[in-house]
Amino acid sequence: MDINHYQDGARATASYPNVGQNPIYPTLGLAGEAGEVADKVKKVLRDQQGVFDLDTRQAIKLELGDVLWYVAQLASELGFDLEDVAQANLDKLASRASRGQISGSGDQR
Repeated sequence: MDINHYQDGARATASYPNVGQNPIYPTLGLAGEAGEVADKVKKVLRDQQGVFDLDTRQAIKLELGDVLWYVAQLASELGFDLEDVAQANLDKLASRASRGQISGSGDQR
């Protein structure tokens, strides 16, 4: 699936206050869904000795879909295509790799 096609399909299901003028709502949703992914992974460590069985992997897959939906909404709210966001990220990482700056911290490394 083309990532921009996904973004368009996800946008068709957007139902929150002031869609098109509200980057706050998808930002908060993104944080919440990322927390749900982290919580499921935490429980794998606590309850399953770090073993990701099929059911757990499928549950995380669904949560990752929710994360993606909110990323798509936030990108739309800010006027970005997901393809452009993804390409910008790859360009940034390639630049860091070519300069030996993959490790470390800071956005501008």
